[in-house]
Amino acid sequence: MLTENEKKELQAALKKYPNRRSAVMDALRIVQNGRGGHIVKEDMLEIASILEMQPAEVNAAATFYTMYNVNKPVGKHHIQVCRNISCSLMGAEHIIKHLERTLDIKTGQTTPDKKFTLSTVECLGSCATAPMMQINDDYYENLTDQKVDEILKNLK
Repeated sequence: MLTENEKKELQAALKKYPNRRSAVMDALRIVQNGRGGHIVKEDMLEIASILEMQPAEVNAAATFYTMYNVNKPVGKHHIQVCRNISCSLMGAEHIIKHLERTLDIKTGQTTPDKKFTLSTVECLGSCATAPMMQINDDYYENLTDQKVDEILKNLK
């Protein structure tokens, strides 16, 4: 069930869109942020009702975009490493293995302290600065082992 604050924020967001359905991504973001980083089926059903959409349409948006975490909580810092062709050619697989060793988890897992979740994604749109990763809303490019270690050290 959406909180009153989430409902207010969603109502404010709706004012930006001439068509209620166009607010689906904003609605998913609002709810995910309010839920500590993930969305569950019940949230999507409520969003569908508010936006006058079919639940399958909301689910399609939520599962298509890698910025939404459906049904699975993520750590405080969600690390998403691009593994598309440019990043792969520039060493993404090495960066992924380095992160797995450093965090002592496999891709798709969360550290026991819930601080980090490691995922791979198909493209983060930064091919010229490969390899790259996104942690929550921040992009990190031209990655090396040393740069990754420094980034992780600075996360609180």
